[in-house]
Amino acid sequence: MSIDQRPILIAGGGIGGFAAALALTKQGIKVKVFEQAPEIGEIGAGIQLGPNAFHAFDALGIGEIARGKAVYTDYMVMHDALDEYQVGKIPTDEHFRERFGNPYAVIHRADIHGSLVEGAAKVGDLEVITDCRIQSVSQTEDEVSITDQHGNTYVGQALIGADGVKSVVRETLVGDPALVTGHVVYRAVVPKNEFPDNLKWNAASIWVGPNCHLVHYPLRGGEEYNVVVTFHSRQQEEWGVTDGSKEEVLSYFEGICPKARQLIELPKCWKRWATADREPISQWTFGRITLLGDAAHPTTQYMAQGACMALEDAVTLGEALRVCNNDIHQAFDLYQKSRISRTARIVLSSREMGKLYHAHGVQRLIRNDLWRGRSAERFYDAMEWLYGWKVENCLVAAQHFQGKVA
Repeated sequence: MSIDQRPILIAGGGIGGFAAALALTKQGIKVKVFEQAPEIGEIGAGIQLGPNAFHAFDALGIGEIARGKAVYTDYMVMHDALDEYQVGKIPTDEHFRERFGNPYAVIHRADIHGSLVEGAAKVGDLEVITDCRIQSVSQTEDEVSITDQHGNTYVGQALIGADGVKSVVRETLVGDPALVTGHVVYRAVVPKNEFPDNLKWNAASIWVGPNCHLVHYPLRGGEEYNVVVTFHSRQQEEWGVTDGSKEEVLSYFEGICPKARQLIELPKCWKRWATADREPISQWTFGRITLLGDAAHPTTQYMAQGACMALEDAVTLGEALRVCNNDIHQAFDLYQKSRISRTARIVLSSREMGKLYHAHGVQRLIRNDLWRGRSAERFYDAMEWLYGWKVENCLVAAQHFQGKVA
């Protein structure tokens, strides 16, 4: 089948958008990426990468680039933030890598985004249009068009809505409400020389407390440390990002043990995220338009899988186009059937993990007993569904898809 010479339009120039661009250009498809910011870049701080993310990097052809920018942890560890009790510790050593075929690592968002941009630019026919805030979306049987805030209209053979948690494309197609959690996340990056020596662990570390938790891990060769704190807000929140204040953070962490409390004294400035997700949906392909990443399945951060799911989406979409000989309708349908149940499981599991992290009273005691004496292999068995994903099995779920949820 000859390749349609019209571009596929991608709304959103974040991790999901450029991963999709890379996956499509590898299939010989022209791509136009539209980003509302005046320049391509990525805000935020660190993110965690499971083996599934590295499987996706490898499939996209940027595995070595990403590996060169990541920090490889020795373990994941959870402590009770009230009394320092070690709730669970999972080695991420050579046995972990043998089991899952790739490492567990942490990386700065800007580094992973840069790797994708670099890879996409090298591979194929890619055009990037910035300062483009999409105002409207329409489609016919044969094409899709978008119009931006300047009145410019762009036409392509299809559209991928990778425009994030506040997706204009999703709003046009689905129009479902965001579910504001009331949980607030503060993120910051701290230089190595300002980080406490007694917390300089080569690990993805979490301190869990009543209605709150704290996370830290090294970035950029250990020269920086990512610090994240989360708490249940006392006020009515609106989904969004603002500057934060140390005074607010301090007011939510009374009773936390001194060792963990050091973390909230460190940053000179914070970014404040009021979080939300949406109910999982059973359809995100509509004709020649489909959704990807946070636009398709926005989730809370408790599974540390938001970026990983966007990468998986992109690889799966590329594979669907390959096996369907770039037939848009067939490929988009195969793609959504391959992804809906897995990403819904992430959204719902993340909600439950948040409850586990923030348990108090008797529920806290139960949480602290959950993994007592558990071996590494038992932890790995429980993680198989998550970290066992790879390009070779990314379309398997479509074989069992039962259609829309009743």
